[in-house]
Amino acid sequence: MKYSVSELLKKIEEIIYPSWQEHYDNAGFQIGNPADELTGVVVSLDVTFDVLNFAVQEGANLIISHHPIFFHPLKNILLDNEKGKLVAYCIEKKLNIYSIHTNLDKSTLGINYSIAEELGLKNIETLAPEKGYLKKLVTFCPHEFADKVRDAIFQAGAGVIGNYDSCSYNVEGYGTFKGNEQTNPFVGEKGKLHKEPETRIETIFPAEKEAKVIEALLTSHPYEEVAYDIYSLDNIWPQVGLGAVGYLFQPMPLDVFLREVKRIFDVPFVKYSKGFQTEIKRVAVCGGTGISLLSRAVASGADVFITSDIKYHDFQQAHGKIHLIDVGHYEMEMLGMKKIYEYIFKLLHNFAKVKLYRNQNIVQYC
Repeated sequence: MKYSVSELLKKIEEIIYPSWQEHYDNAGFQIGNPADELTGVVVSLDVTFDVLNFAVQEGANLIISHHPIFFHPLKNILLDNEKGKLVAYCIEKKLNIYSIHTNLDKSTLGINYSIAEELGLKNIETLAPEKGYLKKLVTFCPHEFADKVRDAIFQAGAGVIGNYDSCSYNVEGYGTFKGNEQTNPFVGEKGKLHKEPETRIETIFPAEKEAKVIEALLTSHPYEEVAYDIYSLDNIWPQVGLGAVGYLFQPMPLDVFLREVKRIFDVPFVKYSKGFQTEIKRVAVCGGTGISLLSRAVASGADVFITSDIKYHDFQQAHGKIHLIDVGHYEMEMLGMKKIYEYIFKLLHNFAKVKLYRNQNIVQYC
């Protein structure tokens, strides 16, 4: 089986939606030709010449990075600087670059859940779940077609709530309609008022799947004209958002937990602050620069919040409320890239080579 670059990216975007990225971000296709036949994938934290050379050596023509090459619109591409040389090299070697950044951070397949799992947390939840990503579909059809319509829209991605699927609410009633001379009604007669026993079907779906859900509805519905409503919802979507929080399987003293954190992240030391207690039960995490979620971590009941790039005054703000641990930006995100690598590997292991490139941390310790 052969994959094009775009076919793989479509599968990724079906579960990690581009619309989840933050307003300042530039996730998505960066360089290349989506129509290229896929020869292999390299998953990396950053895009550097070392990564590009590694991809060429491995015969891979797609690099999926966490950090985008371009955060801001380009006014020019100059070959006398690092960014311009990277672009030229990608074009010369026919390399494709695709980035999943803050949209990956918000996914349960992403950085934060991966870190939480590496820490051995249980009952993991999103620390700062977001809203505005869900919609509701309401439609009506004859009773005997309700199962067919429901099944079709469920297959298109509707009806998923947490760990449950095929979720809907149904009410039986009747609908009325009268077709004019241009109609060809499925039931009733043109020009005559018709009353039809119908099932009202309500279900929710991710906003990204709206086109697929409507297409499934119209294809499966028997009526010539299908009545349906789409509502935007303000409901929080617990599966989408930044950070993660969960419980340790066994509470442990702070000093023991700190040793475990250093072992898991493979760092010689961490920055940390003491809070109001020394036993750790509940842990919040946010990969990258996540101190903006400090108040969420405190509100979640976490005993400790692990993130990176913490400033002195952030430690002051948290004092007496929660322990803070800074393990380093690279260390957190590199650990978290494992999960997306494993997902892509499962998709492609029989068809194309998939490699995880461990970028070198430019921040060193001594």
